[in-house]
Amino acid sequence: MTDIEDGLREAMRESFERLLRDRCDEAFVRHSMETATAHDAALWSELASLGLTGLLVPEAFGGLGGGPREAGLIMEEAGKTLLPGPLFSSAILATALIVASRDDAAKARLLPGLADGSLIATAMLTGPGGAWDGEDLDIAAVSDATGTHLSGTAHFVSDAEVADVFLVVAGRGAERTMHEVRPADGVRVEPCASFDRTQRLAAVHLDRVPSIAIDIASDAIDAALALGRVALAGRQVGAAERNFAFTIEYLGTRVQFGRQIGGFQALKHIAADLLVEMESAKTAALHAAESLADGARDAAAAVAMASFTVSDAQRLIAAESIQLHGGIGFTWEHPAHLYYRRAQHDALFLGAPDRARETFLTLLEAGQ
Repeated sequence: MTDIEDGLREAMRESFERLLRDRCDEAFVRHSMETATAHDAALWSELASLGLTGLLVPEAFGGLGGGPREAGLIMEEAGKTLLPGPLFSSAILATALIVASRDDAAKARLLPGLADGSLIATAMLTGPGGAWDGEDLDIAAVSDATGTHLSGTAHFVSDAEVADVFLVVAGRGAERTMHEVRPADGVRVEPCASFDRTQRLAAVHLDRVPSIAIDIASDAIDAALALGRVALAGRQVGAAERNFAFTIEYLGTRVQFGRQIGGFQALKHIAADLLVEMESAKTAALHAAESLADGARDAAAAVAMASFTVSDAQRLIAAESIQLHGGIGFTWEHPAHLYYRRAQHDALFLGAPDRARETFLTLLEAGQ
């Protein structure tokens, strides 16, 4: 895995934080939620101008050449503001799949456009069960004299309605293959009702759609998913941290019975417990990013541990935030409600926490 020098990494994070502070406030997020795709082309261009759409793209193809550390750090900032749109699906997950491939032609064809933001890609990686483990895929690749055609359905595809490129994984387990598909006849995008309106999901149906095979090993697909999970953990930490911060601020300003409610012993205990959860989540996410970047022997276990630790913390903080805000926390008009919905979305995306626990225990028992 590559990464970026520490000073440049921090400068990149600060630039992104400033952009989000200026452009991605709560009003913008709420406006995006009401649009057809939750994608803002002008903001996307600004992300591209900072190089963030090419965060993981090697420098040889016009990108920044980042890796797990950068993915976790940048997505943490995105999570704080509930950034809508395809940054994760295109700049992280889809790009990681191309970079992990051994297909130089595909890299030359796709990575420059992904780097400069002129291409938006998404990945089709799971079936109706949302396992994300390569065992419930429902897409078949058939080759004949006219080429390779794909048929079947992928579920929980992010940002499919704005994608210029679909990276489709067909087959199952060690027999998985990956293919490039462009929106065309035979591709039908069926938007799903999304609990978090800032993150759009769809089922994508393919009916003998022509494709270009991309040479990638099945374990490389898993490696790209591991990087995606590190980035997702970073995004979850960012959202949980912001959610926790404005909740603690509320406890310090809300007055009831003549005193600040943060002074009540019961609420102090809840806040202390949430702080422990928050710090544990941050530590787990950082450890996973560092382990994956360094190629540590226990990297897979670290990623699995981060997946369930961070998900649990994010959901607990989001739920308690609503309770601590009282009646206003239950309403759509309060940001606590938006962070609660993001927590529920993130907990299931790329695999449920219970699956991550099972993976972690399996690896632990195997001494990995």
